[in-house]
Amino acid sequence: MSKKHGSMTIGTLAKAANMGVETIRYYQRRGLITEPEKPFGSIRHYDEQALERLHFIRTAQWLGFSLDEIGGLLMLQDGTHCDEARALGEQKLTSVRQKILSLQRIERALDELVQECCVQQGNVYCPLITSLHEGLEKFPLEERP
Repeated sequence: MSKKHGSMTIGTLAKAANMGVETIRYYQRRGLITEPEKPFGSIRHYDEQALERLHFIRTAQWLGFSLDEIGGLLMLQDGTHCDEARALGEQKLTSVRQKILSLQRIERALDELVQECCVQQGNVYCPLITSLHEGLEKFPLEERP
């Protein structure tokens, strides 16, 4: 990849960002990355800022932010909106903690069902399959995901 500012084609940018060209085009349609002007009879060229923005998007996605939330974060990236960015981070942290609790409940329910499967003997219905048919009625509502 050339280090010259503004010298990357979309294919080069995609390779540098380790993502597909269509992903970049999708981000452009969503307004997360700008599409450079296309000179008459030529092709568009992207600069290092576009690559940095794609890395920002990828990192934010890894942290669990949706594309809509990432759009909001991108609007705050000038550094003067730290309180707003922190609030968004706190909301995401709360959401992640709730998901962890839900996954722990699922883990406990599955563990119990698998243990029941291990102790069943003879010609009986599978407790796991039966519970899925019954909608996990034996688990209290607050224990369900």
